[in-house]
Amino acid sequence: MSARIPKGVRWPALILSVAAAALAYLGVSLWAGADGVVRAVTRIGAQGFAAMLALSLVNYALRFVRWQLYLRVLGHAQPVAPSLCIYLAGFALTTTPGKAGEALRSVFLKPRGVPVAASMAAFFSERLSDLLAVVVLVVVGLGAFPEQWLLAGAGAGLVLALSAPLMLPAPWQRTLHGGLRRRLAPEGRAGRAVQALAGVLAQARACHTPWVLLAAFGLSLVAWAAEAWAFHLVLGWLGAAQGMQFSSLVYSAGVLAGAISFLPGGLGGTEATMVGLLLWAGQSQAPAVAATLLIRLTTLWFAVLIGAVALAAVLRGERQRRVAAPHSACPA
Repeated sequence: MSARIPKGVRWPALILSVAAAALAYLGVSLWAGADGVVRAVTRIGAQGFAAMLALSLVNYALRFVRWQLYLRVLGHAQPVAPSLCIYLAGFALTTTPGKAGEALRSVFLKPRGVPVAASMAAFFSERLSDLLAVVVLVVVGLGAFPEQWLLAGAGAGLVLALSAPLMLPAPWQRTLHGGLRRRLAPEGRAGRAVQALAGVLAQARACHTPWVLLAAFGLSLVAWAAEAWAFHLVLGWLGAAQGMQFSSLVYSAGVLAGAISFLPGGLGGTEATMVGLLLWAGQSQAPAVAATLLIRLTTLWFAVLIGAVALAAVLRGERQRRVAAPHSACPA
């Protein structure tokens, strides 16, 4: 079965939103000092740039393995090739607020027999697992600054607060969700939205059994640590490294700030946090800005580029199916 192009999806608006974000980012980059970025790229060389991209690919690959795990425990395992194409296609809309556009995967998975509630449960579990991993990396980074033990403790408390309800026995979770549904289910459209959310949460229980939660968290932690390592490498190449813990703190705090800001792709919030922390640590502005823009180009915008190619392949596969083409870039 092939993924049908959904009716009512405003593809021009979605594409324009990504293009607008890219243009805005280009403008900010030029304003912040494109010359410094060019000099930085020249300094790290092709091998260094390739290493950063490779570590980003490690991040994407581990997150896809986690996605496949979620789909399998939800009872909707998918073949690797088409599932990978659909998963990567979601990256095309990473620059939407809160990465909500990545939920586009649900559109293409539904014709493959995956209910929207199940794919959204996997998406919700993904975001939560990412959040837990990034907060842990922040806490690890704060370990390099003993005077910030209160912040580190608050971060550890946040991890426990987020993960504890997920570790509750299934009967307790059902009672909790049922109580929320009864209390928060008004009439009309809002009521239907609450019911849909309750359905997603009910599906997500399968993704939060102890062994699945731990496996997914392990994949998430290594995935985001790979990109933090890439940031550490570029800081070292630019003569601005202060240890892996510090690099982990700057990168993960930037990602967390971008997520909390709910800006498209964290644009602005992530960069401001990373540059601000580097300046606070005594780095000069040029390498701080260059390192930040380089890591964003090789993580966020690299993902958007891969996603755009994958999305085009998914849509081309549907057009080929309609004219009975023998095969497509994304196997059906």
